[in-house]
Amino acid sequence: MTRFGYTLMTEQSGPKELVRYAAAAEEVGFDFEVSSDHYFPWLDAQGHSGYAWSTLGAVAQVTSRVELMTYVTCPILRYHPAVVAQKAATLGVLSDGRFTLNLGAGENLNEHVVGERWPAVGERHDMLEEAVEIIRELLTGERTTYDGAYFRVDSARVWDVPDSPVEIGVAVSGDQSVSRFAPLADHLVAVEPDGDLVASWDAARPSGAPLSRKIGQVPISWDPSQERAIERAHEQFRWFAGGWKVNADLPTTEAFDAASQFVRPEDVAEQIACGPDLDACVESVRAYWEAGFTDVAIVQVGDENQAEFLQKAAGPLLEKLRAASTE
Repeated sequence: MTRFGYTLMTEQSGPKELVRYAAAAEEVGFDFEVSSDHYFPWLDAQGHSGYAWSTLGAVAQVTSRVELMTYVTCPILRYHPAVVAQKAATLGVLSDGRFTLNLGAGENLNEHVVGERWPAVGERHDMLEEAVEIIRELLTGERTTYDGAYFRVDSARVWDVPDSPVEIGVAVSGDQSVSRFAPLADHLVAVEPDGDLVASWDAARPSGAPLSRKIGQVPISWDPSQERAIERAHEQFRWFAGGWKVNADLPTTEAFDAASQFVRPEDVAEQIACGPDLDACVESVRAYWEAGFTDVAIVQVGDENQAEFLQKAAGPLLEKLRAASTE
C-alpha cells in the first residue's frame, strides 16, 4: 500500500508555523513528514528558510507516530558528512527511531553560501559517494577514520545513536546515479514518476538486500478558489518549471526569478494541480504509485492557507488517495 506524506517546506513557512503544521498533519492522518533542507528559498516571494534540523527536532517532540525525513540533505559542501551523521543520529534518538536520512548532491542555491566553488555533477556524485560511506559508518556508533579524495575523518565517533541505525535514502535521476548509489543506500528518492528508474534501482541492489522504499514528492495548490490557487502557485512555485538540471545550478533567488520570468500562470497550472478539485490532486499523484513508488509526499504550495488545507482538505484528500492507490 502506498504511504502518503506531508511536506514541511522550510522555504515557504517559518519554523514555528512548520511545527504547528507537523502536529496537525499527524493528527489528520499523514503517514510521514518530510522537510526540505535549504539555506535560501527558491524565490524571494516564498520568504523563509529556517534551519531544518532545529525544526525537525521540535517536530519530533510534538509528534509520536509519523516518520520524519529530510528531502533532501546535501552532505558535500555546506555540511561535512561527519556533522550530518551526528545530526541524523540525534534526530533518530529524539524521534524514537522515526527518522530517515535522505541525501542528495544538492543545489548551488544552498551550497554556495560557504564560499566554495560549485562542482560539476560528476564530481558532486563522487563527493556524495564518499559522504554516504562516512555517514553510514558513523551511524553505527563505531569510531571512524576515513581518508578519501574529498573528505577526511579523524577518529570520529557519534556517541548518541538510536537503537537501530538511521536508514539512508539517496536522490537519483538516471542510470549512472542508480548504479552508483543503489548498492550504498537503503531507499530511492526521485522527483519524477519514472518506472524504469525504479526497476533499474531494484536490479542494481545487492543480492539479498532488504526491499527499498521509493520516495517521491508532488506539489499541489489546493484552494477553494481555483483562480487564487493558480495565482499562488505561479507566485511561489514557478521555479518548478525549470527542471532539476537547471535548478541545481542557479546560485540565487534573483537567478531563479530571471529564469522563470516568462513562465505564465497557465504553464504552472499545467504542471501543478490547482483549485478545490481533490480528484485532480489525486490524478497528479497517480503516476507515482503506478511507477512503483511506495511513499509520496504532498507539498501544499504557499503558507497563506496551509492551516485551512490541513483542516478542510487534507483528510478527504488522503481518503481519496488511499482508495485510488488500492484500486
